[in-house]
Formats: sequence, C-alpha cells, structure tokens
Amino acid sequence: MYCLSVLRRSCLHTSARTFKKIPQNLKGKSASDQRWIVRQLNDPFVKAAHGQNYRCRSAFKLLEIDDKYKILKPGCSVIDCGAAPGAWSQVAVQRVNSAGTNAEFPIGFVVGVDLLRIAPLDGAHFLSFCDVTDQTTHTQLQELLPKAQADVVLSDMAPNASGFRELDHERLVTMCLSMVDLAERVLKPDGSLICKYWDGGLAHQVQSRLAHAFRDVRIVKPKASRKESAELYFLARFFKKNKAV
Repeated sequence: MYCLSVLRRSCLHTSARTFKKIPQNLKGKSASDQRWIVRQLNDPFVKAAHGQNYRCRSAFKLLEIDDKYKILKPGCSVIDCGAAPGAWSQVAVQRVNSAGTNAEFPIGFVVGVDLLRIAPLDGAHFLSFCDVTDQTTHTQLQELLPKAQADVVLSDMAPNASGFRELDHERLVTMCLSMVDLAERVLKPDGSLICKYWDGGLAHQVQSRLAHAFRDVRIVKPKASRKESAELYFLARFFKKNKAV
C-alpha cells in the first residue's frame, strides 16, 4: 500500500530552484482555462495520482483522513456518494478488502452512486445515473448492502458551480443534509460519515444535525485539498443509533 507520508515529503518539500511548467499550446484558451491547465500540470497530487493509478487526485484526501482516523477497515461496508470518477471507491476497495485481494482479512463491500457513469472497478458495485439524494436510491442501496446496513458513508460530491458563491454553498449544504438523512437510514451503530462542504454561513445546520446523530464530529482539511479552496470535510464518528424509517 502506498505510504502517504512519502508522498507528502515528495510533494511538499520542493527545491527553491523548482520552476513551474508552462504548457506551450494555450492559444485560444480562456484565462481561467489557462490557469487550470497550468495548475494541473504543476500539482504534485495530480502527478502522484497518475503514478499510483488513482482515477483523480482526490484519492489522497481520503487516504490522509483514513490514515489518521482509521475509518476504513477490512470487512467494512461502504457507500461512496457522488462516486465518479471513482477515486474514493478505489481507496475504499483497497482498505476494506472488497476485492478479496488479501486472504488474511475479511472481505468488505463497496457501492458507489453518481448521476454520471462510473467506469467499472473490481471490488465495487456502482449505481450509475442514480441520484443518491433520492429515496428510491436509498432503497436500492439497502437492498445491495449486507444486512441492509453500512459501516461508512462517504461523500466528496458537490453541485456544478453556478458562479454564485452563496447559491453554491446553499446547494451543497442541502446535499450534506441529504447525506445525514442517508446515514440515519443505513449506518450501523458506531458507523462513520465523511462529507464535503464549502465553508459558509449555513454550515452550522449540517454540524448541528451531525452532532445530534454522532458522538464525535470534527472538521478536517486534508493537505491534498488546495489551500485556496473553501472546501472542508465533516468527519462524524460513532453513530448513536439507527432511527426507524
């Protein structure tokens, strides 16, 4: 398994003589597109994702959180919400042993959901073109999950940006509250939820709901989350009990 501490050293300790790569074929690109391309070319986590065969750099956010808090364990059942392109599912498959690659550990279960198509992944079951905030999808998940329950709910999803910060924040808060609804329906006692949100005035609504349902709630920002980004993660652990539905 890839050691995240090694990645941090290679990513974060750069020489003063290191220069940014500047792509040569930017003609016709907008200024924002040019900035994105330059940032991607010089992002150490993008390079590491290619090197480690992760589908995108976001894998390292979950790796860092799990290295510290040990949420994903062999034999666990995991729901990955907004899973496309599947990087968090890749991490979950490795850590809960859902592909059965390690005969010494129990075999877990990973199911991912997204409105988009998710390319197949050994060890994961994907519900493509499904809305994870819809009650029908919740029922599908319970039918798939062992004993209709999960140990962990993951959400790295976010709405498409509208260009209006407050509107986008409100829409993501609504998504987060839906994830709490899902957790209250499917999580086992002492289960965990990791949920992305954007910092803003409505975040307290999500935190309040989580504090009611979990014994430990904290805010984390992995190093792979860009400093200029408003994204943060709620990490809620030790789910108190399942509510009747």
